[in-house]
Amino acid sequence: MDRTFRTRSRRFALVAAAAAAALIVTGCSSDSGGKKAEEDTGNASAGKADTPRMKVAMITHAAPGDTFWDLIRKGAEAAAAKDNVELVYSSNPDSAKQANLVQNAIDQKVDGIAVTLAKPDAMKSAVAKAEKAGIPVVGLNGGIDDWKEQGLLEYFGQDESVAGEAFGEKLNELGAKNNICVIQEQGHVALEARCAGVKKTFKGKTTNLYVNGTNMPAVKSTITAKLKQDSSIDYVVTLGAPFALTAVQSVGDAGSKAKVATFDLNKEMVGAIEDGDIEFAVDQQPYLQGYLSVDALWLYKTNGNFSGGGQEPVLTGPAFVDKSNVETIAKFAAKGTR
Repeated sequence: MDRTFRTRSRRFALVAAAAAAALIVTGCSSDSGGKKAEEDTGNASAGKADTPRMKVAMITHAAPGDTFWDLIRKGAEAAAAKDNVELVYSSNPDSAKQANLVQNAIDQKVDGIAVTLAKPDAMKSAVAKAEKAGIPVVGLNGGIDDWKEQGLLEYFGQDESVAGEAFGEKLNELGAKNNICVIQEQGHVALEARCAGVKKTFKGKTTNLYVNGTNMPAVKSTITAKLKQDSSIDYVVTLGAPFALTAVQSVGDAGSKAKVATFDLNKEMVGAIEDGDIEFAVDQQPYLQGYLSVDALWLYKTNGNFSGGGQEPVLTGPAFVDKSNVETIAKFAAKGTR
């Protein structure tokens, strides 16, 4: 583990701790929060702000059917309910169409925008228009290398390079020798960064395998074919929970002895880890990303706050989930929030 990785890991711990503290403070920040909410409802977390109603647009690059984004949306909805925010959620994996959704939000004169920058160059003009219109913009999930350059107030997510490097180190510990890193969307900066990180620290062989993430049967057949072609592959690395579960089927179809590990988590993934079908997952806490993004815009509008001082992102991962700790996560996954 090199000095840069250790430094970034320490920074992750510090920033994550600050984010947790901010959540605690935020929970008591309005007149209807804190003690009053506890007295009214018997649940301190059920407080609701009495600040003026505001409208926030969350615009992501989510593909239809990808359950990962359900967690982000649930987090955003939880913050919106607490903060007296009208949340307008929309998504499109096509970056040009996602940019059009940002324009739609501008036309609606929303009070704030939370946006993913999976393909930053395609989003740059739309983000600039929002900022020119005086709408504060925060980033989440994708675009950690571009959010400052594009003038966003804050960023909430995982440093995908750090996560990838940690993943590669984990594979080394497990004695892996040859992995394929399955990328479901070519050119997606966060996905490419994950596999690049794995390759950087992994002592064995890493080969990127590109698949069409919108066609799961094709994903399955492509992984199966690769495993049949190269029997020395001992790990399949996927970049999303649905792809990991599909990869398990591919391993069986190919008669391969490869194991499957993945980035990202969902309810089904927790069960697969418990059953031993998946070795481990890297959790970037998407619920937290959605929650913090909406809460941040409320804090900025009501109190001028912005996390990280506009200089550093608020990191929500990476955190490893395997058989040693999955039981703790399972109770939250059962509620659909992890």
